[in-house]
Amino acid sequence: MSLLVVGALHLDVVLRAPHLPALDETVAGSSVDYVFGGKGGNQAVAAARMGAEVAFAGRVGTDGFGVMIRDTLTASGVQLTQLQTDPGPSGMSAAIVDAQGEYGAVIVSAANLNIEADRVSIPPGTKLVLLQNEVPETVNLSVARRAKAAGAVVWLNAAPARTLPGALSDELDLMIVNRVEAAHYAGVDVPKLETLGADGVRYGGVHMTGFPVDVASTHGAGDMFAGALAAQVLGGHRIEGAIPFAQAAAALHVASPVPERANLTRNRVETFLRDQRR
Repeated sequence: MSLLVVGALHLDVVLRAPHLPALDETVAGSSVDYVFGGKGGNQAVAAARMGAEVAFAGRVGTDGFGVMIRDTLTASGVQLTQLQTDPGPSGMSAAIVDAQGEYGAVIVSAANLNIEADRVSIPPGTKLVLLQNEVPETVNLSVARRAKAAGAVVWLNAAPARTLPGALSDELDLMIVNRVEAAHYAGVDVPKLETLGADGVRYGGVHMTGFPVDVASTHGAGDMFAGALAAQVLGGHRIEGAIPFAQAAAALHVASPVPERANLTRNRVETFLRDQRR
């Protein structure tokens, strides 16, 4: 397998409401969707849909959410021989999306906290391992060390932000962060950052502007970016050249209503990117 993603799996309950509730406020919502999620799962599916050969290692429960999670990964072509089963519940989150497409969420990690690191192997032929911060740090460190020993490149989507041990940072080839996470790791206030988020991407001192779209929801945009970026790099592109494709994939993702996101394909992204460059 070219890409191994190790990370969290959630079943997201996504509520639409005019605004996020204030303390002690009850808001009347307009709809609810049950959406496959978790940063690891989202990035694995995104990479597979963008053309990568993907294996996944993680853990789900024995509940109904676990069945839905497995089905989504399988339907996306993700290889699941390293998907562990937990006797308890699967991970889940509840997200509220407001009228502007911004959101807030609460995550219950459940089975994701019980991933057994020693059961995760690096499949022969793995070129890239993609990690995130929704699983225990011990899992990331164990997998990163073995991935480097096997000759694979290691990326960390360092989200959500938390202390990054030096032992793990020493194993990383690339760290992907959004504006808030960048501020955390750089030790500065968010307003002092020049870019990131909807304003674009900064890599190697170069600022690459984003693509303007009408936003349906920003939920999962960073995961689409990370998965699409991995797919492009595994397809032979340098990171500098792969970033615009990943930005285009993220732009189409945020512009699509949640139920339509499963139809986002590599061909659609390539067409969108060509149109933007004319």
